Amino acid sequence: MSSVEVSRSLLLKACVAVGLSETGAEPIRIGENALWRLPHGIVARISRPGQSVAAGRELAVARWLRDCGVPAVRPLDHLREPLDVDGSPVTFWHELPPHRPGTAADIAPLLRRLHELPVPALPLGSLDPFVRLAARIDGAVTLEDTQRQWLRDRLADLQAEWLSLPPGLAASVIHGDAWRGNVAVTATTTYLLDFERTSLGPPEWDLTATAVGYGTFGTVSDSEYTAYCEAYGADVMTWAGYAVLRDVRELRVTCFALQHAAADPARHRTEAHYRLACLKGEHGPRPWGWSAVS
Repeated sequence: MSSVEVSRSLLLKACVAVGLSETGAEPIRIGENALWRLPHGIVARISRPGQSVAAGRELAVARWLRDCGVPAVRPLDHLREPLDVDGSPVTFWHELPPHRPGTAADIAPLLRRLHELPVPALPLGSLDPFVRLAARIDGAVTLEDTQRQWLRDRLADLQAEWLSLPPGLAASVIHGDAWRGNVAVTATTTYLLDFERTSLGPPEWDLTATAVGYGTFGTVSDSEYTAYCEAYGADVMTWAGYAVLRDVRELRVTCFALQHAAADPARHRTEAHYRLACLKGEHGPRPWGWSAVS
């Protein structure tokens, strides 16, 4: 069965279990997580197997943000917990009105509001910026042994540097994956989306996502980055610890590309290995013009 067929089978079981119609269901996105549009303005999200705790946290964070007056995608009120379907957690959400993707300047005010909120009594856990990296390095079958060892050494170096970051902004609730794709802009409201990685940690981690888009990928323009910093009220690239957070994010997105290259070398090997070569200093200074991997 294809990934779409597998996801549709899970969706059908979930809808039957909660009494929702899946007639005419349309896939919005099928990836590590799958999103399906259902009748009556409902969206089903099917998460990866074993992610029930994260899915429950997403629901709790979304309801907390609603209570705090922060515009965010909203789960169905009567389905309080994720539904387990063959090991995959399924959650149900209200579909947003017609919207466009966000920009860097759109996400910045929402991040500032989020970072200023009092820490709630929710089991958020602390940020782990290195989650799954070792496994992705070990599973990257397109690597040579010397390349794999270089990545292992780089990971170890960054783990040590993370422990000695200089003082920065006060720790807060952070989004965890704060790029412009996790914002939706309607005619009247800008909404924050996707709370899978929400946790407690340094606000600079959220800010670094757009800074890396600007300084590493080259996908955020000078004017966009200036507007982003003005909207938030700070430029993370001027912080003494920025280089460490940047390097961690660059390692993360390189390992993400290597994971995709392992599954589909024809599509993703070139980009993944180009990213690795950049990290090793083989393509000069940033920005490196990395392409999106999905």
